Amino acid sequence: MNICVFLSAADLDERYTRPAREFAELIGKGGHTLVWGGSESGLMKVVADGVQENGGRLVGVSVDFLAAKARTDADEMVIAADLAERKALLLAKSDAVVIMVGGTGTLDEATEILELKKHGRTDKPVVLLNTAGFYDGLKQQFQRMEDEGFLPVPLTDLVFFAEDGVAALAYLEESHGVQ
Repeated sequence: MNICVFLSAADLDERYTRPAREFAELIGKGGHTLVWGGSESGLMKVVADGVQENGGRLVGVSVDFLAAKARTDADEMVIAADLAERKALLLAKSDAVVIMVGGTGTLDEATEILELKKHGRTDKPVVLLNTAGFYDGLKQQFQRMEDEGFLPVPLTDLVFFAEDGVAALAYLEESHGVQ
């Protein structure tokens, strides 16, 4: 399975890097492919290293203005002209999406995939990996959106909230029919 992971390229605290590394190891050991922003820095590097060191493939999609930070030993690396093309390519190359901790770029990617799902433009499973409670506030906001009628489909049809990588990968594999 090609798993797109939206996440930060920042250098982060161990409370985020350790669970990210553990999730990456699960992806690699499961024989899956990581589809990610292609960066060789921060949490993106941690996840790519973990996948690659455990037998998984790496498919990176960087963007022109960040190409100098792209990983050089990925199995495949595409350089998009802009962020919109990058998001489209990340989604086109993936079977499922995991949203990990990140900043405004990650949030932009997350809301785009959820908007596409809401409108029936994709049926890919989406997991929000809530490491160390990072997305508790967002989860609460999504629940409020559902409760107050802002979502035309049930929240559970849009996204699965996972507290750890084991639950995230189990949900994706079940959704994808992997035994």
